[in-house]
Amino acid sequence: MTLAIDPNHVAERYLAAWNETDAAARKALIEAGWTDRASYVDPLMAAEGREAIDGLIAAVHQRFPGHRFSLLGAADGHGDRVRFSWALGADGAEPIVGGTDFAMVEPDGRLASVTGFLDKVPG
Repeated sequence: MTLAIDPNHVAERYLAAWNETDAAARKALIEAGWTDRASYVDPLMAAEGREAIDGLIAAVHQRFPGHRFSLLGAADGHGDRVRFSWALGADGAEPIVGGTDFAMVEPDGRLASVTGFLDKVPG
């Protein structure tokens, strides 16, 4: 399957949802950017559906208040798949968490699934 997707746009929209602290605005970003049956999994957590994904993001905000996700380098795409690396840290500080995510994108540009790998975790 070949899609005309912009991998950087997919990654930036994804990270925007993870960075949104306002619950209503975050839900709107998830609604626009993820399918209703989307899934997320990484070594620490998993979720199916938009509501569960929103809950995971809210939990990260509670655990790491004042931290933001940033894209590391450029995202890469192949067909309906996107790969990108990210970091989580406070402004002006060394990131405390980093990872690489692999996403499957629907033809309409929304995320169907994301599998995350943690490259750097707190001790």
